[in-house]
Amino acid sequence: MRALVVYESSFGNTAEIARAVWEGMFSRMPDVALLDVAGAPHRVPPELDLLVVGGPTQAFGMSRPATRADAQAQSGVTPAESTTGVREWVASLERPERAVYAATFDTRIHSPHVPGSAAIGAMRALRRAGFQLTAEAECFWVMGTKGPLREGETERAHAWGVELTGLLSALHPTDPRAQADRQVHAPPTR
Repeated sequence: MRALVVYESSFGNTAEIARAVWEGMFSRMPDVALLDVAGAPHRVPPELDLLVVGGPTQAFGMSRPATRADAQAQSGVTPAESTTGVREWVASLERPERAVYAATFDTRIHSPHVPGSAAIGAMRALRRAGFQLTAEAECFWVMGTKGPLREGETERAHAWGVELTGLLSALHPTDPRAQADRQVHAPPTR
């Protein structure tokens, strides 16, 4: 696979955004996978070019076991004894053996007074883990703790996924796969 989207979701909002990002990427580059963080590998595949990581902003940053347990309780789910979130998963990732680009996103309550961002925390952690950041951290808005997503956010996430494939093609201009992507998706000529 050339790209992998890994996400963590508490109320389903981040999962919905992750799927929209994946769909946007898949529309331009069919060699992309979508995985919940619980099933994500701890070593990136050797052919991976782009890793996209997303999670909910909880307590001003990436989730922790306590914030995940609180979210599970709010959802009416019995909190699991141990959970893995983006924070723990990124910390457990093996350093890539070659340049692998990364991008991050989060979901946050739509309020200008709530600080913090899981995407920025994940971006810093990925940089420390040896990944090269290719895009600014992206934020998608929810209307309350449990959601729903603000109107238009899934469409914006889809567009961002398409944009990420364009960035990847620009980063690898001599890669035959990138050239094939541009040829397949080039506008018709007159």
